[in-house]
Amino acid sequence: MVFSSTIFLFLFLPLVLFGYYVCLRGRTLRNLFLLAVSLFFYAWGEPWFVFVMIFSIFGNWAFGLLIDKYHERRPLAKSYLVAALAFNISIIFIFKYLMFTLRTINACTGWDLDVPAIALPIGISFFTFQALSYVIDVYRRDPEKGGAPVQKNPFDVALYIAFFPQLIAGPIVRYSTIAEQILHRRESLDDFSAGVCRFIVGLAKKAVIANSIAILADQIFGTPTEELTVSTAWLGGLAYTFQIYFDFSGYSDMAIGLGRMFGFHFLENFNYPYISRSISEFWRRWHISLGTWFRDYVYFPLGGSRVSSAARLIFNLFVVWLLTGVWHGANWTFILWGLYFFVFISIEKMIGYERRSNGLIGSSLKWLATFVLVLCGWVLFRSENLSQAMGFFRTMLGLAGQPLYDEYTAFYLSENAVLLAAAALCSLPLAKWFAGRWEEKLWYQILYVPAMLVLLLLGITFVVVSTYNPFIYFNF
Repeated sequence: MVFSSTIFLFLFLPLVLFGYYVCLRGRTLRNLFLLAVSLFFYAWGEPWFVFVMIFSIFGNWAFGLLIDKYHERRPLAKSYLVAALAFNISIIFIFKYLMFTLRTINACTGWDLDVPAIALPIGISFFTFQALSYVIDVYRRDPEKGGAPVQKNPFDVALYIAFFPQLIAGPIVRYSTIAEQILHRRESLDDFSAGVCRFIVGLAKKAVIANSIAILADQIFGTPTEELTVSTAWLGGLAYTFQIYFDFSGYSDMAIGLGRMFGFHFLENFNYPYISRSISEFWRRWHISLGTWFRDYVYFPLGGSRVSSAARLIFNLFVVWLLTGVWHGANWTFILWGLYFFVFISIEKMIGYERRSNGLIGSSLKWLATFVLVLCGWVLFRSENLSQAMGFFRTMLGLAGQPLYDEYTAFYLSENAVLLAAAALCSLPLAKWFAGRWEEKLWYQILYVPAMLVLLLLGITFVVVSTYNPFIYFNF
């Protein structure tokens, strides 16, 4: 089940809200209810996957208790932490990376190892990282060090990991940021209304823009690269660049909005990444929850940027970006995509790229260079394999002998010009600027509600009439 579906919008969400606010009172009952509906939500498509998640939940709950029990005996507590890390990594490896590893071994050695067909549990990367956050934060314990107290009730741990708004595709919620809210949050009308509006914005981004522009991206990436012109290849890269942003940020907006409806405050996951003027800035604005997870649990423990040598800094960055690529999927395209950004971020760190001020023209050129590099990264990310990626890049660079432009390019542009323009405008912080400047004005407050209703109507209309509703991060 996804948020942008009729079953969720017209049945699941209304029933959950009714049950939560009308039928139940008390934090314990409401938490148990949210846990039950979250497990149902996850089990909707493939029921057996829920047992994998339940196994993960109770395993991490047990490790949390052991780590907390022996917190005064740090070597023993650390040994339980290492066991918890191995437990979680083993789960994600078996389901997500075992087949890829065996195929790679067979390809490199000529062996003929059996490769089992293992179905990938939905959202396994997201709920595993949340489980890892739980045991690490319990080990750290001290809030000043990013820690949090243990949850002795297994159902509270289960709610943290399985809560349906962020279960499938994040944002990845760190345990230390939400531990207090599980037991002591306060629902309010202001939070609920803000959550509804945030959900509406996300639904419009996902259903109206992302789903529409996905058709163009799929048409172009589904065409053999030797049949594309240079401009069509670039157009395909641009379409996917907008698709993945509105798809993922729209889903994150809906998740954050849903959390607010139930009194939870999740941290932001996107901050207009396409206005960035460096690759480093882009990754501070894109998928913020994943970036901060790797920063706090991998990069900083390795020493971060406060190291004695450039070689050590580059090593730390390499580990983070290799893991970032691996986290996204068991495919060489994802691994090279992570290393692609490692190279550019390392260069920026070495030359102090972000500290250089170049005026209006220089800043504009830095934005353009960043956007082009990010677009090329998305081409690699979108490609089915390295062969398609290389073919796409050859075409984009004019090295494959294809013409610059043809009638198909003209057709794609004429059919999608308004959509592309809307996507470009909506990727800029125009609405944020407008709200910051005028939200105290009476006319703005009067127009705000009708505007939200229009967005809701558009979003629902596209959900109802469209049969095409892909979600890029669904299996990550």
